[in-house]
Amino acid sequence: MFMGEYYHNIDEKGRIVIPTKFREILEDQFVIAKGLEKCLYIYSMKDWQKLVEKLNTLPFTKKDARTFIRSFFSGATVCEFDRQGRTTVTSPLVLHAGLTRECVIIGANDRVEIWDKKNWEEFLHSNEEQLSDIAENLFTDVNL
Repeated sequence: MFMGEYYHNIDEKGRIVIPTKFREILEDQFVIAKGLEKCLYIYSMKDWQKLVEKLNTLPFTKKDARTFIRSFFSGATVCEFDRQGRTTVTSPLVLHAGLTRECVIIGANDRVEIWDKKNWEEFLHSNEEQLSDIAENLFTDVNL
């Protein structure tokens, strides 16, 4: 499981350090893909394969399924770490997430997310007042 929040800079070549705790779980190869809220998702190969299997059940006859799959897979790329624990984020992915210099890397259970610091702060601010309502709606029948 991925959890925690870390701050790292992305350099002019698109390289960013991924925290050691996350690197240990991701292992040698992993996938970086476009996220849904102007961020990037990083999956271990095992979790990527699980996601692919779920996406393979979507009916290709549905336009929404085709559109999502095209967008999601076209930006996805298999990556590795260099000796400094960095990975290179491709230009299309940098543009998708609006990454500038300062980034936030968060653990989100089965994936890692990379956010531009400004976008992450805006996301948190715009959702903080709704968080209790969101939790109530999601967990109405669940005992925690």
